[in-house]
Amino acid sequence: MALGYDQQLFILAFDHRGSSHLRTLFGVTGEPGPQDRARITDAKSMIFDGFARALSEGAPLDRAGMLVDEEFGAEAAHKAKANGWICAMPVERSGLAAFELEHGDDFGAHIEEFDPDFAKVLVRYNVEGRAADNERSRANLLRLSGWLEETGRRLLCELIVPAEPAQLKSLGGDTHRYDLELRPGLMRRGIAELQDTGIEPDVWKLEGIDRREDCELVAEQARAGGRDRVGCVVLGRGADAGRVEHWLRTCAGVDGYLGFAIGRTLWRDQLQGYLAGSLSRTDAARRIAANYCRAIAVYSGAA
Repeated sequence: MALGYDQQLFILAFDHRGSSHLRTLFGVTGEPGPQDRARITDAKSMIFDGFARALSEGAPLDRAGMLVDEEFGAEAAHKAKANGWICAMPVERSGLAAFELEHGDDFGAHIEEFDPDFAKVLVRYNVEGRAADNERSRANLLRLSGWLEETGRRLLCELIVPAEPAQLKSLGGDTHRYDLELRPGLMRRGIAELQDTGIEPDVWKLEGIDRREDCELVAEQARAGGRDRVGCVVLGRGADAGRVEHWLRTCAGVDGYLGFAIGRTLWRDQLQGYLAGSLSRTDAARRIAANYCRAIAVYSGAA
C-alpha cells in the first residue's frame, strides 16, 4: 500500500476512555464498574447513532468516518465495518506521558480482529521535552509503524505538543501565546523528528493552528521527502464551536490538509443532556448529526 491518504476525511471522534475523560464526561472515578461500563457503552452507541444519522442525511459516505475505541465501542466498530464505513481505532494506552501500545505484544491481533481503516495513536511529543519519554515514544511508534507497513495498514497519528514549563515561562505563562508563537514550530519539528526515526503516518491528526501560514509550514513538513500523499486533519481539543470553526476555516484549502477529526465539541452537550435525562436518545443523536454535518459544511465551504 502506498504511503498516504489523499482524499478528504471528516472523522467524528468518540474514542475517549482515559480516567480523566471518564471522570469529566461520566463522573466515574477509579476503575469503572459493570454499571458504569454499561452506561458508557450505551452513551457511545448513542453517539454512533448520531454518526449513522448524519450519513442518512447527506454526510459524504466516501469521506465521513468515525474514531471509536475497542473498550466501550466494539459494537459500533463492528457495525461500521459491516456497513463499509470508514473507521479508525486507537491502539495507545491512554493517559501516559510516553506512547505505549494498549495491548503490548498482542497489539497486532486486536488490530486484525477489527480491521479498521486506520490504526490511531495519540502521542504527546515536545522535541524540547523529557528525552527519555520521547525516546520511548519513538521506539514504540517505530515498532507499530513498521508492522502496519508490513501488513498493508494505515496509521493515523495524533500529535499533541504539550508546553514545557520553560517554554511557558518564556512567554509569561500565556498559553495563548504558546499556541500562537511556539507550538506550530514545535509541531513541525516533532513531525520531522518522528519521520527521521522511520515513523510514517499516512495521516497526521493535529491541534488547531491560528495562522494559515503556519498550517502551510506544518503540512509541508508532513509531505516532505517525497511523502506527497500524506495528509493532515485538525482535531478539536474539546474547544467551543466558534474556536473549532476558526481552525477549520484556517486550514481548509491548504495543500496537505484533508479535513478534521473532532469529538467532544460535536457531542459533549448532547451527551450530558442524554445522561441527565433532559434529551431523549433520538434528540441527542439528531443534534450530534447536525453538529457533525455543520463541521463538514464549514470545512468544505472554506476549502
